[in-house]
Amino acid sequence: MNTVILESKITCPHCGHAEMETMPTDACQFFYECKSCGALLKPKQGDCCVFCSYGSVKCPPIQQHVCCCAG
Repeated sequence: MNTVILESKITCPHCGHAEMETMPTDACQFFYECKSCGALLKPKQGDCCVFCSYGSVKCPPIQQHVCCCAG
């Protein structure tokens, strides 16, 4: 059984600010507001959430291979 990592460092592609965040365990997070510049991040095409696009660790549903929203 693999351990799910719940912390991910999300990095804003606009200003480069990085912040450690706790990811939700039961859903994908579609939006994230940068705490530095205020940019609203959305997943890149083909990714299910902002952590899969901009995080250092993929979201828990992807880690567990149970994500049904990945395109």
